[in-house]
Amino acid sequence: MADDVKIEKVYGRPQVSKFSASEQYVVDLIHRQRDHIMGMSIVEFAEFANVSTATIVRTMKKLGYSGYTDFRHSVSRQHEVEPAVLREADSNIRQVITANLREVQQTINQLDIATIEDSVQQFAGAQMLYIFARGLSEMIADEMALKFQLAGKYTQTLHDPNIIMTLAERVPTTACAIFISLNGETPELVTAARKLRAHGVPIVTITTNADASLAQYTDILLTGYKSAESYFPDYEVHSRLPVQVISRILLDAYVVRVQEQHDQGHGE
Repeated sequence: MADDVKIEKVYGRPQVSKFSASEQYVVDLIHRQRDHIMGMSIVEFAEFANVSTATIVRTMKKLGYSGYTDFRHSVSRQHEVEPAVLREADSNIRQVITANLREVQQTINQLDIATIEDSVQQFAGAQMLYIFARGLSEMIADEMALKFQLAGKYTQTLHDPNIIMTLAERVPTTACAIFISLNGETPELVTAARKLRAHGVPIVTITTNADASLAQYTDILLTGYKSAESYFPDYEVHSRLPVQVISRILLDAYVVRVQEQHDQGHGE
């Protein structure tokens, strides 16, 4: 399988996530109007989506189903055991809830255990951690720094653009830099990462954009899933839930591994 094809899950089935534009449109339409679509035949769905039935079939197979009928039956069975809040919510609130659920599920599906372990080892081996973040991601960085400090790791957060640009020149190679950026395109973060990379400082980046400018300067990249929904379209306040989930997993995994080493040391 090609390196750029990721395996994920949607509705409990393995999924190949490399969709064409029309196939991605079908997937997004299912997410938005699932209940309405479940009552349609494949011909009706194709007409509703303004695509061919062949596109529907290809999309279903990439989602891990044998066809549209298999998809409908599987989703119907899942609907029977889904949380009461989803069964009882109207379509608008259901969309809000499922958008958050989908971000968490697909973010976890996109993670790789080897990348998590590599990140943890990088944190453990560093003398100091520097966490770079801007905007709403700063709150995640602050929480991450606090918990690292509670775990005994000296950590500093950097938010101010001028300080970020200045200290990026001074971070020693014995440290590790962590970048938290939803889109990975914040100019001062990209510049700082470029300087750190030039100096040989290892970089771990948490983002939702694998193709971001920040990614090209990163040693270890963890990418979450960002939904298309935004209830504040006029402002750059998109949900940070994907990067928050990843940061929480990294922190907890770090604490677990550190505790394991501590226990082994006392057991010898």
